[in-house]
Amino acid sequence: MSEPANARPTLAAVAARAGVSASTASLVFSGRGPVAEATRTRVLAAAADLDYAGPDPTARSLRRGSTGVIGVVTEDRLGEAFRDPINLALLDGLGEELADEGFGLLVLPVTAGEGADLAAAPMDAAILLGCSADLARSVEALQRRRIPLVAIEAPELPGVVAIDLDNADATRRGAELLRDLGHVRVALVTLPLDPLRTRGPLTPEREAAATAFTTVERIRGARAVYPDAGGVSAAGSSVGEGYTAGRALLSGPASERPTAIIAQSDLLAAGVIRAAEEIGIKVPAELSVLGFDGIRLEGVTAHTLTTLVQPAVEKGRIAGRAVREALAGEAPADVALTSELRSGTTTAPAPQLGA
Repeated sequence: MSEPANARPTLAAVAARAGVSASTASLVFSGRGPVAEATRTRVLAAAADLDYAGPDPTARSLRRGSTGVIGVVTEDRLGEAFRDPINLALLDGLGEELADEGFGLLVLPVTAGEGADLAAAPMDAAILLGCSADLARSVEALQRRRIPLVAIEAPELPGVVAIDLDNADATRRGAELLRDLGHVRVALVTLPLDPLRTRGPLTPEREAAATAFTTVERIRGARAVYPDAGGVSAAGSSVGEGYTAGRALLSGPASERPTAIIAQSDLLAAGVIRAAEEIGIKVPAELSVLGFDGIRLEGVTAHTLTTLVQPAVEKGRIAGRAVREALAGEAPADVALTSELRSGTTTAPAPQLGA
């Protein structure tokens, strides 16, 4: 039977055309053994004639027992993941830490039970990005593979290295700033509560059922200062989602609307500011807005946001270092990182009632 017209050429075919053994041809492509220059030239010429690009990386990784790939699991769709400056900063840190070791990064989107097959994707280790609403399911699928796992901003999980952020404590410090400025009517705009990313008002029932660790921790920090604060959950971290939430919270009578909003990301905060300005509410004279992340917002808002600045690049570096240590047979330690409160131009004393 003849080979299909589009069949992938094989190393054996290259060796036969060059008049050498398959093992000699393999040495040429691996660069791991002595081969005469004339033989090497002949093998490469045969490969070019057959349009052979090199050994199948999947088969090679099976023989080697490793892929050289680190999986990065995110619940964001790819388009959204690469629009979020925090994700980009974290990936920068990962890339810096892993580049010298020759690892590649494979981004695996897993959204509401769909997306990448974590049981089959080629990888030597996995890093689970923060703000996950369905982390347990991803961890369960990956632990069956017995590969090192690193989780960024996650509850304590057996066998998983934790890179934690002071989400609750940092948010509490931001809320205390608002309290010291005299704000009483405070509302929250949160990241998604659940894998379906449902928008809606914060209710005891929805919060009790929430599975998103980072979201819940930041709510907990705000509630330490404002136990009765209401608010809404967004469907993601974006200016558009913040705008939608801001319109919902600020469209009521001035006597009932909040004088301060705690947003769980800077992009959400920027959207809230945009909604306030469109309605005619002055920031910060009539409305104070607090963010979380510390990203650059040039071109998004003219304000310098009051926010909790998190070390996103450092999170990526530490996660990458933990992966390297685990793959070398070491036992990387959990790490806890701290955010810094930065005052900007979006917070001010609470407006006087009736003013």
